[in-house]
Amino acid sequence: MKMLVTGATGFIGSAFCRLALSHGHELAGLMLPTETAPAHVPASERMLWLTGTLADLPWRAIERFQPEVCVHFAWIATPGVYLESPENEDYLRWSLELARRLGGLGTKQIVGVGTCIEYHITNAPLSEARTPVAPTTLYSRCKNALRETLEAEARRDGWQFCWGRVFYPYGVGEHPARLCSALIQKLRRGEKLALRTPHSTKDYIYIEDLAAAILLTVEKRYTGLINWGTGIGISVRQIADTVAEMLGRPELVEEVSPVEKDPLGFVVADATRLKQLGWQQQFSLEQGLKELWRSL
Repeated sequence: MKMLVTGATGFIGSAFCRLALSHGHELAGLMLPTETAPAHVPASERMLWLTGTLADLPWRAIERFQPEVCVHFAWIATPGVYLESPENEDYLRWSLELARRLGGLGTKQIVGVGTCIEYHITNAPLSEARTPVAPTTLYSRCKNALRETLEAEARRDGWQFCWGRVFYPYGVGEHPARLCSALIQKLRRGEKLALRTPHSTKDYIYIEDLAAAILLTVEKRYTGLINWGTGIGISVRQIADTVAEMLGRPELVEEVSPVEKDPLGFVVADATRLKQLGWQQQFSLEQGLKELWRSL
């Protein structure tokens, strides 16, 4: 399959490219002019790197490549910035322009990468079919607006559209400010962890498991909504205790009193659709954290 991959140098995009190459696919990966190809994506005659931005895409090269599918990862994702950044509106506009022009080139399917926080968050697993959508941040509102628009245009123009909602990826290559990396580094330094929201429970999916979920979705030519999560809820306390046990420092983990309530206190996928495609989790929390710990 010939795939155009935007955001191909990012945390999720590069893991996806590495796995897709191992499955024999032909890829054109978009990277910024300031970037170089990631070392962990193997050099291959089936991997074409294209330089550009969503605002200024290398359309001649894309036209020559003639992608059958576009997997669209590129978006602002800087921790502490991305949720309310005005750039989200730019990415929405650029993404619509990308999809419309690809349609004109004959690209048959677009796979959009959404977010679990498009959902109305409750204390129940989040279902593609049953859980209402209620995005509360600029990031999630722009993602949801992209989905709504492309769903309508795909129906009108007769191309295939899939929207996958990513839950909480972690693993080798993640931003150092993300929860798992930050906890590991702090405990390595022998610093105490005073957990403010120890009971906050999320669906953490190891990066290799996430890449496999996305690639399976593409290979099956799935259309419609799908959750890219494990279906298992893991609390902040569980992550901290697991890391502390790995490092032999369980006494460093404590909770503030009283603990704080996380407004996103339970964000766990209903993973039924993904599992029906044949996806199976390969990395437990302990296995994933060990891989991450060895890489830091």
